[in-house]
Amino acid sequence: MSVDDLAGHVGEWLRGTGPLSDIVISSRIRLARNVVGFPFLSRASEDDKKEIYRSLGDALSNAGFGSNSFFVDIENISDVDKQVLVERHLISRQHAEGEGSRGVSVSMNETHALMINEEDHLRMQVLRSGLQLDSLWNEIGEIDDRLAAEIEFAFDDDLGYLTACPTNVGTGLRVSVMLHLPALKITGEIEKVLRSAKDLKLAVRGLFGEGTDAIGDFYQISNQVTLGTSEEEIIETFSSDIIPKIVEYEREAREALSEQRSVQLDDKVWRAYGILENARAMASEETMFFLSHLRLGVSMGRFDQLDIGTINELFLQIQPAHLQKLNGGKLSGEQRSIARANYLRERLGNNN
Repeated sequence: MSVDDLAGHVGEWLRGTGPLSDIVISSRIRLARNVVGFPFLSRASEDDKKEIYRSLGDALSNAGFGSNSFFVDIENISDVDKQVLVERHLISRQHAEGEGSRGVSVSMNETHALMINEEDHLRMQVLRSGLQLDSLWNEIGEIDDRLAAEIEFAFDDDLGYLTACPTNVGTGLRVSVMLHLPALKITGEIEKVLRSAKDLKLAVRGLFGEGTDAIGDFYQISNQVTLGTSEEEIIETFSSDIIPKIVEYEREAREALSEQRSVQLDDKVWRAYGILENARAMASEETMFFLSHLRLGVSMGRFDQLDIGTINELFLQIQPAHLQKLNGGKLSGEQRSIARANYLRERLGNNN
């Protein structure tokens, strides 16, 4: 399996299944680890990076991660292939844009991604559609144990796991839940929710993580600090308190729209569908905007010509790198806009 094989189907995190999947797009848990005997990557030489790459590659193989996974040497693939991996949330932008020896081991179903030489020597990630943090924690714990049996990770008895970024020191755990919150945006309540999240020391980011805006009304909520808090406490807080409250606020906003502004709501949904079905050129950001409204209509039972899974797939396939893969070559910005509109018309059934 290769990056080329990924582009033709949807990633696990966008399948539209799992608990609360009408609002919770995906759940992700990452663990940061560094190998004893090597400097952090910011201080590592090229030879250090090569040796870390080799050592962790051997550890992955010895721990049995080769049989149901495929490995990508990120240093030696095209920029478009790197971006495909970013768009599928299998590597970070920092990993794609880095230098020197680095790679990622991806499970065939894309639920696991083990990144070598990202910000830390190793970033382990598990990812699922919907709110599934408890099961993800069990999965990533097993992965961590298997790799710890093969290679020694840097650990301090007082501080915990040692990481390149101080906010990850301790557990090395980063929990991230992606939410679709269009009703809160439409009703003007989203800023209150985001301010409350930041007051709780949570990071709020866009679709592709750090430094990205909330295009398409997608918001990633994640913990910022791990030191002094156990993994179980972080996961329990997210699963039982933070995310359910945000979901409740979004549901209340949707109910208010349905009761008080139903005509305006339906107009947004059907206008979005009409533009997506008929446009001849579509920029990425405006497409995400209209797909967001369409997804809201489907989730609320006000639009039955598509399902959540199909709309989620469209969110992925209209991204720049996926679009270029589907069209078999590199495209300029203008060419992508035309190809995006062509793709949407074909998928939505209007070939005029």
